[in-house]
Amino acid sequence: MDSLLFGIIILAVFVFFVLLKTAVVVPQRSEYVVERLGKYRTTLDAGFHILLPFFDKVAYRRNLKEEPMDIPSQSCITADNVTLEVDGILYLQVVNSRLSAYGIADYRFAAMQLAQTSLRSAIGKITLDNTFEARETLNMQVVDALDEAAQNWGVKVLRYEIRDIQPPSSVLEAMEKQMKAEREKRAEIARSEGERQALINRADGGKAEAIALSEGEKMRRINEAEGRAQEILKVAEATAEGIRKVAQAINEAGGRDAANLEVAKKYVEQFGNLAKEGNTLIVPASLTDIPSMVATVMATLETSKK
Repeated sequence: MDSLLFGIIILAVFVFFVLLKTAVVVPQRSEYVVERLGKYRTTLDAGFHILLPFFDKVAYRRNLKEEPMDIPSQSCITADNVTLEVDGILYLQVVNSRLSAYGIADYRFAAMQLAQTSLRSAIGKITLDNTFEARETLNMQVVDALDEAAQNWGVKVLRYEIRDIQPPSSVLEAMEKQMKAEREKRAEIARSEGERQALINRADGGKAEAIALSEGEKMRRINEAEGRAQEILKVAEATAEGIRKVAQAINEAGGRDAANLEVAKKYVEQFGNLAKEGNTLIVPASLTDIPSMVATVMATLETSKK
């Protein structure tokens, strides 16, 4: 009984060992390359598979997902002989597991080395100033060079991104001074443009003000002239109306006597005023000159009336 139990245990262990060697479960987005007696047999995709014990084995396991690869920093020399430290990151994907296993020994190492070589070659064709502006172009050149070579490796290069470009400290200081000078230049240009625009605005404002003042002065003079004309016209109309009324009053009954009295009265008043305002008193040669003066005035009114 003991030997039988021992034999059963040995058989169970052997079956378990065989199952381990023959049963294979491939995860999703993965492929396994199977060899039989050292020769390629098949590629297993995701799922459960049974292998031939002791003859078949999983030689390579490939992940079909997109893989990021860190590209170490390296020294690159630009066209104007400036040394830069550049690093990046590469994204690739296995599209043919058999080629990735047998087309090259290590596709990751090969992709890394080719990416560094392609980047050095691309940077060596441009100057330092263009390096920072041409990152997209550099990335495309590296991808094109890698993708062409990686076709025989069963690998697809998706993209490459330059992560950092580090110039020497002396170049950084020179670039900083250049940027500072450029900023000061732009600031000075902006200030001069502002002052120029301010002068133009003030000149335009002065011009507009002068035009407005001249227009205002013109309108004031026109209004004053029109006012004086209206005043003269009104005075003339009033004088004419007064003369007409005086003439009308003279022609009425007792009008002439009233006019004689008014003229005599005004004559006496004006004569008195002369006596008040000056030290010299003018006395007519004969007091009978008053009636003669009144008669002269009345004769003039009569002539005006006719």
